[in-house]
Amino acid sequence: MMREEKIDQSVKNIRTNLELVNKRIVEAAEKAGRDPDEVKLIAVTKMMPVEVIKAAIKAGIRCFGENYAEQAAEKIEAVGTEMDLEWHMIGHIQSRKAETVSRYFDMVHSLDRMKIARYLDRYAKEQNRVIPLLIEVNVSGEASKYGWDASDESSWPNLADQFRQICAYHNIEVRGLMTMPPLFDDPEDSRPVYRKLRRLQQFLKEVVSESDWKELSIGTSFDYPVAVEEGATMVRIGTEIFGSRPAV
Repeated sequence: MMREEKIDQSVKNIRTNLELVNKRIVEAAEKAGRDPDEVKLIAVTKMMPVEVIKAAIKAGIRCFGENYAEQAAEKIEAVGTEMDLEWHMIGHIQSRKAETVSRYFDMVHSLDRMKIARYLDRYAKEQNRVIPLLIEVNVSGEASKYGWDASDESSWPNLADQFRQICAYHNIEVRGLMTMPPLFDDPEDSRPVYRKLRRLQQFLKEVVSESDWKELSIGTSFDYPVAVEEGATMVRIGTEIFGSRPAV
């Protein structure tokens, strides 16, 4: 009985937090003159146990983001595939985990190098599917960030050549871009990073016609209203919905 009460309280807390997050997304979109329906909320369950995911499903969440392929695969198996859920890979992909990613995830946000593009295309072909994905770029130039270095705008034509090669694969489909800004104290400091990403997006729309480059995966619990104002079509929210992650 106590366990059921705990689950019910968890569902209630998640639902309350989710309503607040959605409200802030709507406000940010309207402030920017955008349709809030253009923004997809991805609930990040990295390090969260299966019980939290099940509570989130009861609270109405259907789109989840995970960072670690093997942990995610275990959670997906535990939750089951009967429900209409979306699983998004948002973390760095190790070469040896590419097959797992191709099997379990509906979309990849973190394609950060050419070798992984080859692996994902190969494994997707074996499974007779096409994986939609986003190319991760590093527009801030911060050394600790993954992704193609896009900090120097003079390098963008060379990037375009590489991205055109990725678009030529048959079993992966490039939908847009993802980036992670540096860790700032003020969410407003993310705004120049996101604006630079939008300039790159527009550049790629003009020179790489093999993709429409529609999607921008930017914004976390820290700065998602700013990200929505700057064109995010996907925001990745964890702690604002679920609270702090469990200690490991």
